[in-house]
Order: sequence, then C-alpha cells, then structure tokens
Amino acid sequence: MPCRGVRGATTADANTNEAILKATRELLALMIRLNGILPEDVASAIFSTTPDLDAEFPALAARQLNWMHVALMCNHELDVPGSLQKCIRILIHWNTDKSADEIQHVYVKNAANLRPDLSEIPPVDWQELENWISQHINKDARPTRR
Repeated sequence: MPCRGVRGATTADANTNEAILKATRELLALMIRLNGILPEDVASAIFSTTPDLDAEFPALAARQLNWMHVALMCNHELDVPGSLQKCIRILIHWNTDKSADEIQHVYVKNAANLRPDLSEIPPVDWQELENWISQHINKDARPTRR
C-alpha cells in the first residue's frame, strides 16, 4: 500500500491556545472527512505554524481527535517577508490505496489564497463540522501548561 501526502492549511484568528487548537481541529477534521482518513492508516503528521503562532502546539488538536498512536511533529515555517501570517499547515503521511489524484487537499480561510488550484472543496457547514468535532473530542488531551 502506498503512502500518500495529504496537505492542508488554514489561519488562526489569534495567537492563543484556543484559537490555534480550534483552527487546527477544523482543518484536520475537514482533511479526515473529505478523504476518509482513519487514524490507524496514518503513518505520521507534521504540523507547522508561522512564527507569530506560538501559544500552543497545533499537534495537540490531533490528540484531541483521538490520534493517540500517530507520530506527530510541530515546527515553524520560514519567516519569509510578506508571507501569510497566523497560518497553520498540516502534512499527513497516509497509507492508502487511493491514487495521488484522488487525494483532496484542504486550504481554507485566508490560506485558500496559498493554493487557489487546490482550494475547491465542497461548501463547509462550519456548525455541522463543530458538532462532528465535539462528538470525537478526547477530553483527556488538554492544552499545554506552561
């Protein structure tokens, strides 16, 4: 079975732990639902933020969605002058029989401007998405304490 990359990006409303986690949960939930990703088929995932987002590890959102046995890593993007700020990116390494052209990459909010060629997704009912997230949330995965 091949390992495919599934990409996504979004923006957070603020540099707070809740804003980072909310934006990351929404993006990850969309990636999961649009592609039919099961945690047991995920080899690993890389989460990155622009340097202006440092209030929380975005990978915690995956733990909150019960990705308890997936290898996760967080890092910062390069601070390129003029680049999109408050941006969160995810790269999932997914073991799947789907072909590369069947993968639905997800770019939402201000990050849709990064890849307009990949930003065409079905309309998102954000309230329905929040309901789905609340049904799958792991309440034991809590924000980092500093």
